[in-house]
Amino acid sequence: MYQSSMNQVPSLVTYAVGDVTGDGVLDYVYLTAIKTDNSPYLHRITLFVQDGRTGAVCSVVLPEDSGYEPTLFLGDFTGDQVDDIFISVATGGSGGVYNHYIYSFASYSPRLLFDSALYNQQYQYEVTYQDQYKVSVLSEENGLRYIIDISTRDQSYLNEIYDEAGKLKEPITGFVNPLSGMYAVDFDYDGVYELLCYQKIAGRYNADGLGYVMNTLGWQANRFILERQNVAIYGTEE
Repeated sequence: MYQSSMNQVPSLVTYAVGDVTGDGVLDYVYLTAIKTDNSPYLHRITLFVQDGRTGAVCSVVLPEDSGYEPTLFLGDFTGDQVDDIFISVATGGSGGVYNHYIYSFASYSPRLLFDSALYNQQYQYEVTYQDQYKVSVLSEENGLRYIIDISTRDQSYLNEIYDEAGKLKEPITGFVNPLSGMYAVDFDYDGVYELLCYQKIAGRYNADGLGYVMNTLGWQANRFILERQNVAIYGTEE
């Protein structure tokens, strides 16, 4: 008889306590998941909120409900003085990609405020190698272009790409990974958190890292918008 290698009984993964319904009473927030035998992989990751005042429980299965090491953070992201629920789940891929979600349970009504899949669709980039040891990174969302100088890279790396005059031997494009690190940061110390989002810039292959696009998002009206954008590059030894 076939027997599943998965324990089908959900287990508690992590929990937090805070007022997420806005009634002034602490609520209990926790994630459960079904564990895989002999593996850290989890599936059917589910968010539960237990109302601290009534004891009523509401559950939401995450849009992408599988992964590794889910985490919870409670904080106000919208400015309504009610804690929201920030969830991060590692996908386990080679690019270090995470799925991130933010839920509001204000007035005990679950609402998805942020979904990393929608973010990845919205924030797209073009990475193009140029002559004279430069790489162009164009952010399509805001039309800003960044130029990365790679002239200090290892000479053998450069020789594969450029001729002796610094001209490209052939057209080369890179890519920007989906959202990996995303962090809650209260930049202006007003009690409302912004989102600091990291996306890795890669050259010819994923291990060929060129830097990171760092987007800061803040809540306005009914959605997160781009407040500022920076590109961080790797340093080289003298």
